[in-house]
Amino acid sequence: MSKTLILLFHRHPAKSKANAALAKAAATVPGVEVVDVQSEYPDGRIDFEADGRREAERLLTADRIVLQFPIQWYSTPPLLKAWQDAVLTRMYYIFAETEGDKLKGTPLMIAATAGNLPGAYTRGGQNHFTVDEIFTPLKATAYRCGLPWHEPYLVFEADRLAPDQLDQAAHGYAATLERFIATTTAERKAA
Repeated sequence: MSKTLILLFHRHPAKSKANAALAKAAATVPGVEVVDVQSEYPDGRIDFEADGRREAERLLTADRIVLQFPIQWYSTPPLLKAWQDAVLTRMYYIFAETEGDKLKGTPLMIAATAGNLPGAYTRGGQNHFTVDEIFTPLKATAYRCGLPWHEPYLVFEADRLAPDQLDQAAHGYAATLERFIATTTAERKAA
């Protein structure tokens, strides 16, 4: 069975409403492993050597990767940036041949929550930038690392969803993951 690795980056996972529901739904999909990265690095520090090696090993066992997080101030949570700095720098600049080169071709998807309305993330909206534009650094990272970018799964008004809307978002996420798995499995077989 193939493995889909979801790395959840949320500062307070126990207080999360939307990200917790998404992670719970994702965990029901066969072959999905959800890792709460905050619980592994509660102080937000990731050691380049020891932690970087462990994270690289985790990534190299995955057939596809999902980064799940809340959008915070038009960016990713600080822990995701710390993770990128420690793990990806190690894999692609220090151990490129034995780690980074082996990860190339692994499909990447983003699953993100936002507190505002979808219309706020338009050129004419309150935030003036689209989510696609906000994700430019992540897309550039995926490109640099050779990780094929796939359409993100987005949940807006994440902290204001009624229980039925939250259930709908969680079920939608599980269905999106199933399609992501099926699509990327078919792409790999065709290659």
